Amino acid sequence: MPVWLREHRWRQTASAVYLSLPVRGLRVTPANIFCTDRYLKVSIPPFLFEAILYAPIDDTNSTAKIGNGIIFFTLYKKEAAVWDSLTLANANKEKLQYLRENAVLKAHEKAKEETEAKKLTKQEHKKYALEATMKLEEAERKRIEDLKEKERQKVTKELELWKKQQDAAEKQKRVQKEGELHQEVEQLQEKKKEKNNKTSIPNEGTSETRIKATKGCRGSYSMFSENLKEEQLPAPRSAATIKINFTSRVFPTALRESRVAEEKEWLRKQAEARRTISTDLSELEDLKEEEKNPDWLKDKGNKMFATGNYLAAVNAYNLAVRLNNKLPLLYLNRAACHLKLRNLHKAIEDSSKALELLTPPVPDNENARVKAYVRRGTAFCQLELYTEGLQDYEAALKIDPKNKNIEKDAEKIRHLIQGTTQDC
Repeated sequence: MPVWLREHRWRQTASAVYLSLPVRGLRVTPANIFCTDRYLKVSIPPFLFEAILYAPIDDTNSTAKIGNGIIFFTLYKKEAAVWDSLTLANANKEKLQYLRENAVLKAHEKAKEETEAKKLTKQEHKKYALEATMKLEEAERKRIEDLKEKERQKVTKELELWKKQQDAAEKQKRVQKEGELHQEVEQLQEKKKEKNNKTSIPNEGTSETRIKATKGCRGSYSMFSENLKEEQLPAPRSAATIKINFTSRVFPTALRESRVAEEKEWLRKQAEARRTISTDLSELEDLKEEEKNPDWLKDKGNKMFATGNYLAAVNAYNLAVRLNNKLPLLYLNRAACHLKLRNLHKAIEDSSKALELLTPPVPDNENARVKAYVRRGTAFCQLELYTEGLQDYEAALKIDPKNKNIEKDAEKIRHLIQGTTQDC
């Protein structure tokens, strides 16, 4: 049976009601106060204060201050008026019960609307984050394409310039060779004329001979020109080896298109992952490929835990942690196994490690942080360290204040602490 708190004081203005409720020696939290537009309840077991208000109030803007053993309520009226009393007078039990149930129903509906609003807000935030990420990726892709296009244009211009230079050099060599060939032909012609002048005799036989020589001279000129062409052929190119030094690269892209800092960070992480996986090859070499996957091992451990085989689950989580020690769920699940096996100190260590990895605190990891605090608090309480356990349960309540099970367990721990203090 609850003990009713009868002592209270109140005063009013046309727009607000001021209510003072003394709670000396009692520990009050916002979770102990429940307020709607017509119903006010303060539940501090075993004490209870309940009031069906005279007229509706604005429960959204109304406030409650806790301090110096007093809860001071500032209740703003929905309509400016002077109340005859604080509570509704001359109301039968049925009406009071109806108003009470209606207040609780409205509170549930309001909580449901707030939950839906938070869910919608969360979805909007995720959508906005996805759109922002896509825009950044598109901008980065465009930047890389622009850089590639600039480099392509630059290389094309350099190639065209090199071709022009090569064409000009070839043309100059060709003109030079033609000039040298023309000079050699002229020299041969001059030598031939000198030879003909020396061998010519003025008589008939000589003229016939000269005519034949002239005819033969054409043939000899053709022979000389052919010999001249053979002499003008370039010599075969000499064989040689050209050494080309390339910049050493792990990635297939060119160095001018790379981002060195990001590549070094990626290589460092890959090396660290390879060292972690190959820490003990004597144990890992007999495992199958899927058994070297931390996610697969986590699911295996979860199935073992569900069947009550806690030692096998711990072994699966241990191997998964060795493969990847950055997954908080591995420590969190292993802490649950240690609780079942009464390995309380290991449960505290794993829960603390999970909380360390669950940073920064964001809405997506709220559930995991609540579990970590509850499991560590349970281990503390089983070690009879109730103060530390109560701190973890209160931390879990701050994250999930509507969790009734955690609130009940925290209340039990408070009673245990009070009983221990009285015994001392």
